Amino acid sequence: MRALITGISGFVGSHLAEYLLSRDYEVFGSIRWRSRLDNIAHIKDKITLVETDMRDSHSVVRLVNDTEPDVIFHLAAQSFVPTSWNAPQDTIFTNVIGTVNLLEAVRSSKIDPKIQIAGSSEEYGLVHENETPIKESNPLRPMSPYGVSKVAEDMLGFQYHKSYSIKTIITRAFNHSGPRRGEVFVESNFARQIAEIEKGAEPVVLAGNLEAMRDFTDVRDVIKAYALSVERCRLGEVYNICSEKAMSIKSILDTLLSFSGEKIAVKNDPARMRPSDVNLLVGDCSKFRKETGWKTEIPLKKTLEDLLNYWRHLV
Repeated sequence: MRALITGISGFVGSHLAEYLLSRDYEVFGSIRWRSRLDNIAHIKDKITLVETDMRDSHSVVRLVNDTEPDVIFHLAAQSFVPTSWNAPQDTIFTNVIGTVNLLEAVRSSKIDPKIQIAGSSEEYGLVHENETPIKESNPLRPMSPYGVSKVAEDMLGFQYHKSYSIKTIITRAFNHSGPRRGEVFVESNFARQIAEIEKGAEPVVLAGNLEAMRDFTDVRDVIKAYALSVERCRLGEVYNICSEKAMSIKSILDTLLSFSGEKIAVKNDPARMRPSDVNLLVGDCSKFRKETGWKTEIPLKKTLEDLLNYWRHLV
């Protein structure tokens, strides 16, 4: 089996590449000319990298025609929510046009791959308490340009399946974490701050909104779900991927702090607050579990401990 991972050098893409290699896939991946390759340095000689600008249709056509994949995992995106407020046009263009270009490239090609489109729980946005846990049928009320861009990707996947019989499966993963998680994301940022404190930095962790409730899953469980989605899920359908448990950001920070022997204070940083925030995101993935048999295996405490140790190693 030949697999193409767009955004292979990212956090999720690197873990997915490792997993697919362990299952004897031939793995191809798209990278930008300026992509950092730290996450895939240890497997670089086992995969084929193709320099691609997902925003350029000709570049994406070459990517698809040169790799001829049996399955495509579309992960490439501007995925940091705060950046989407600072650069909404770039976020929309990168995520939406990149997805259109990929679907058009497949439509014009001679191949007929299954395509997993990585959506997000941010698509749900404003969720009322009586709507939790969130099912795939819940209204989409995105609260950020990033969330809007993911709704558009989601709808494009559906439309191209219905209009052109493109074999899309749409996943909406809730928060996922683990080693290699980007430092701009909240739990990884906490872990880096703690690792730096252990090396002598001022013993204060800066934090934003600690009251938000999120549904966290280990990335190593999520990438197994992605692989299962193209094997067992119905084409054109949407699937939540989550732990079905809500944790406050404060409890995430408290767990990370419990791994350190340092005495560390927590200070609110107004610069880390968002213009609008989603207070509660906890999902229902019974639809996905029923069709694939998937279940989470790695407890959150282990995820956070591995994340902190990752940053200790880098620091």
